[in-house]
Amino acid sequence: MYSAFVKPFLDKVTACIILLLSSPVWIVIVIVLAITNKGKVWFVQERPGREERPFRLVKFKTMSDAWDHNGTILPDEERLTSIGKLIRKTSLDELPQLWNVLKGDMSIVGPRPLLTEYLPLYNDHQRKRHKVKPGITGWAQVHGRNTVNWPDRFNYDVWYVEHQSFWLDLKILLMTVIKVLKSEGISSSTSITMEKFKGNN
Repeated sequence: MYSAFVKPFLDKVTACIILLLSSPVWIVIVIVLAITNKGKVWFVQERPGREERPFRLVKFKTMSDAWDHNGTILPDEERLTSIGKLIRKTSLDELPQLWNVLKGDMSIVGPRPLLTEYLPLYNDHQRKRHKVKPGITGWAQVHGRNTVNWPDRFNYDVWYVEHQSFWLDLKILLMTVIKVLKSEGISSSTSITMEKFKGNN
């Protein structure tokens, strides 16, 4: 009942409220990124959603499109711009995903949408994370975000799928606010993002 009817309604209401309140921030970020990124403001990438159906995720673009002399894209650490560091530190790069929520591709709370290249690597337990819509924040994010190893991250995601409720979502949202204010879990111990998932041993 909650996930089928109440949650989609609350998602859209919450997304509209946040979009309205954050509109001045959007204007500033769009202008700054348009100037520093030579007009490139958005990062758009296909990700798997509920039941692994693909959708186009939108974020603010915080990295340049820099390549080495062999035509290989440079590591994230070398492509992250100075303004991008600030935007990522405050998690403002996630704001455009509110549009994905309004479109029905995502929820405010749910397992984070990962790369499509990971789909063949999941075991049956890990694949359960796709039984619900992906979220802007989730149970794994409030337990460490990019500092959590892959097995634990998937376990958090599946646990959420099996226990989702209004009160759990509210708890995750409150914990997310605290994490964002403290800028916790943005980078892993070896990377500014999360190391790639390479499958199960």
